[in-house]
Amino acid sequence: MSTFKEYDGLNLPNIAEQVLEKWKTEKTFEKSMSSREGKPSFVFYEGPPSANGMPGIHHVMARTIKDIFCRYKTQQGFQVMRKAGWDTHGLPVELGVEKELGITKEDIGTKISIAEYNKACREAVMRYTAEWRDVTEKMGYWVDM
Repeated sequence: MSTFKEYDGLNLPNIAEQVLEKWKTEKTFEKSMSSREGKPSFVFYEGPPSANGMPGIHHVMARTIKDIFCRYKTQQGFQVMRKAGWDTHGLPVELGVEKELGITKEDIGTKISIAEYNKACREAVMRYTAEWRDVTEKMGYWVDM
């Protein structure tokens, strides 16, 4: 009996789903940290994505490279804590909201209240968090979001 599952045919999306489900069910990411309690720590602070834009292949490539270092340190026996956050890019968000609303900086406080403008910016900045979480999980990028 083989330790590894054998596949008839090659259906990569199906295999990827099975692997991700196994990792989730067995809490593989969590165990990679908890099984190393008391070991030397290695903390990785991810240069966070901006949630006001859709993730692209360039993000997948960059995250893959980042993940290599974390997995390598894990294999060396370190307890690897992966910290993530969101880059809220102040000016690009503001410019995007102004374009969406059809206003300029001068209109803030006159055509639109500061509170309404701030609310629109807060909504815009986190617009794609679900897509970011989805691509993070699908690519097998282990990070504490």
